[in-house]
Amino acid sequence: MFPKETKWNISFAGCGFLGVYHIGVASCLREHAPFLVANATHIYGASAGALTATALVTGACLGEAGANIIEVSKEARKRFLGPLHPSFNLVKTIRGCLLKTLPADCHERANGRLGISLTRVSDGENVIISHFSSKDELIQANVCSTFIPVYCGLIPPTLQGVRYVDGGISDNLPLYELKNTITVSPFSGESDICPQDSSTNIHELRVTNTSIQFNLRNLYRLSKALFPPEPMVLREMCKQGYRDGLRFLRRNGLLNQPNPLLALPPVVPQEKDAEEAAVTEERTGEEGQSQPGGKDRILEHLPARLNEALLEACVEPKDLMTTLSNMLPVRLATAMMVPYTLPLESAVSFTIRLLEWLPDVPEDIRWMKEQTGSICQYLVMRAKRKLGDHLPSRLSEQVELRRAQSLPSVPLSCATYSEALPNWVRNNLSLGDALAKWEECQRQLLLGLFCTNVAFPPDALRMRTPASPVSTDPATPQHPPGLPPC
Repeated sequence: MFPKETKWNISFAGCGFLGVYHIGVASCLREHAPFLVANATHIYGASAGALTATALVTGACLGEAGANIIEVSKEARKRFLGPLHPSFNLVKTIRGCLLKTLPADCHERANGRLGISLTRVSDGENVIISHFSSKDELIQANVCSTFIPVYCGLIPPTLQGVRYVDGGISDNLPLYELKNTITVSPFSGESDICPQDSSTNIHELRVTNTSIQFNLRNLYRLSKALFPPEPMVLREMCKQGYRDGLRFLRRNGLLNQPNPLLALPPVVPQEKDAEEAAVTEERTGEEGQSQPGGKDRILEHLPARLNEALLEACVEPKDLMTTLSNMLPVRLATAMMVPYTLPLESAVSFTIRLLEWLPDVPEDIRWMKEQTGSICQYLVMRAKRKLGDHLPSRLSEQVELRRAQSLPSVPLSCATYSEALPNWVRNNLSLGDALAKWEECQRQLLLGLFCTNVAFPPDALRMRTPASPVSTDPATPQHPPGLPPC
């Protein structure tokens, strides 16, 4: 059971265009358990989850928020490259939707209760912003939390003089580790409110604190997070979120009504077939919207404003231009003209973005200069460190090599050389002369210059007088005939 006597938080995970699932969950919590939203200590969100958390805290219309998501997805699907088309500006679209949806005092309602997860560009650390001085600052925080690098642009937006990007990069589910935090995710896994896929796979993937189970449905959801599916699929995801929210409330005894799940269809093993049948029934019901019996039983439990907004957003316009553009010959001709029209559209969109960027050019240029300097300084430091570690090892190798190739540390005198040589070498005058010259050069030229590791005995530097041939002193070394005396 949910501990009503303790404090609790609500956290929404980042999920891209699947944020319509959060709209269904938030609608369920607001309708069937309003105290859960009103008494929550904090409501956190990252990326698309931050948009839903902002709407839930500020009291914005969730039906309009869900319709905005579907409208943005339809706008993205109109283009050849989808959201990657140069003319599609997701940041500008999100800012316009927030300006239209949020109330004027939204920042006052959000102060202290709303937590938006951000990723700081300078060090990559996660930052949770919970205090906002104006509506524009609250909107800018949401824009920073939904800014995916390269996908949304190259220059990160600024909030309070600091550059931030998508909060899901560093923490996609804020405060998930706390037991009193209700976690919401559109991916089946270990979150408190998430789809219950009938899969026997027990393996999971944890991406920045978000539990994602290994199954085909989660792979499909991941593929549609950045590239939106059809409006009907998004509408079904919103209903799935509403249904999972009801299931969570029932499991924890938090429902205001006795048993609102009685009208839900029973769960059968062929869940996929049942969902396909529900989608077919919805499409049939759209053709005859005047008949209230055409709506499926799940949709009857959605709030009326959310229901109407989803139905209106999913309906395609029936004007002449839309009808002509949807015809097969026109679509084929448009696809064939893409190599010619895409450069023109790119040039026009680039010009528009450049004009919109002009007020922020000095600050962005200064930031790019600082980042370039930081990167160059980092590369130089790494190069110095590697070079400093490499040179001592090379010098030690050279010293060892020089020591290995040097002469013995104690030099031998000419007499000792002669005694060590065999008899046939001693009789060779040229070899004996060479040995004598080598010892003389060693004494005169190589003293401490090249053979640094050679230790000369004290008597090696003293010139000796030639010994008498008739000397009988046993201490005087006898030189063989043919060799000069030392």
